Amino acid sequence: MNFKHVMIAGLISCFTFSVAAQEQSQLFSSYMIGFYNLENLFDTIDSPDTNDSEYLPNGANKWTSYKYDNKLHNMAYAISKFPKEMAILGVSEVENRLVLEDLVAQPELKDRNLQIIHRDGPDRRGVDCGLLYDPKQFVPTNVVSHKLQTEAENFISRDQICVTGLLAGEEIHVIVLHWPSKYGGEKRSTPRRRDAALTTKAICDSIFAIDAQAKIIIMGDLNDDPTAPSLVKYLGAKSEKKDVKPGELYNPCYNIYKQGIGSLGYNDVWCLYDQVLVSQALLDRDDLSKLVYWKSEIFNREFLKEQDGKRKGYPKRTSSGGVWTNGYSDHFPSFIWLIKEAQ
Repeated sequence: MNFKHVMIAGLISCFTFSVAAQEQSQLFSSYMIGFYNLENLFDTIDSPDTNDSEYLPNGANKWTSYKYDNKLHNMAYAISKFPKEMAILGVSEVENRLVLEDLVAQPELKDRNLQIIHRDGPDRRGVDCGLLYDPKQFVPTNVVSHKLQTEAENFISRDQICVTGLLAGEEIHVIVLHWPSKYGGEKRSTPRRRDAALTTKAICDSIFAIDAQAKIIIMGDLNDDPTAPSLVKYLGAKSEKKDVKPGELYNPCYNIYKQGIGSLGYNDVWCLYDQVLVSQALLDRDDLSKLVYWKSEIFNREFLKEQDGKRKGYPKRTSSGGVWTNGYSDHFPSFIWLIKEAQ
């Protein structure tokens, strides 16, 4: 089935597709699902169970209530600019549930009535993954936190959260990730992301074992580009839709990355660590009465960028070189869109 054009129809954000094979128009409802690394969203309270000392008023970042309030405002403003069709937003680098409660209570977001899913994880710095969702669009039915499966001694990383629920009346599984960083160098850290990828694959395989046509969405800061072995070899993510079989994954960020587009910049190189992947069941356009993947994008709007200096065009981060810059995040958000024939 070939789609010739798309246009937004009305306030309910339906899409009209010209279907060449049938010479007719159909209306489609749209659902945006995204991921955003919130870059060290810490409160100012000392948490005895985690090493949050640098984000305290007397810590290295002099993290005062003034800075925290500005951080909340900036992140809320950024999210408020996301499309109104946003149904689900995965997040990372959040200290606890409290900071998410403070975030969704900001004036810029109050009208969205975003609900929170969060589980405390084992990360030594205390940063976790979480999920915000619009209860009018998504209804969660189950939440499971998965520990990183690794043989590396004394290595602990963020949990991988799998949220199952109903979107547009269909069951989907959303896995929110923050794979291990490249701290310590590429050679030392690569096996950690391999293990993280294998952990993610094990989660997917357990779901596929029950339902080979399960609709799975994987999102997160993977600390690797789409071309890395962690994604291609160990997670098994394919770069072309035609190559994806039932029980396999498609990574639309692969081709975005090949176009030179990234979600963060480092040493004059664009990296695309923030990715959203989908399972094969979301690629089937033969039955458009069911949810189907439409498109992906990196939300790299101008207001999120540095406007001058050596980092011009890069994400405007909260701090740079130890200096508070009152920005947003060092990552751009990553989105996908799903569509379904409107009832």
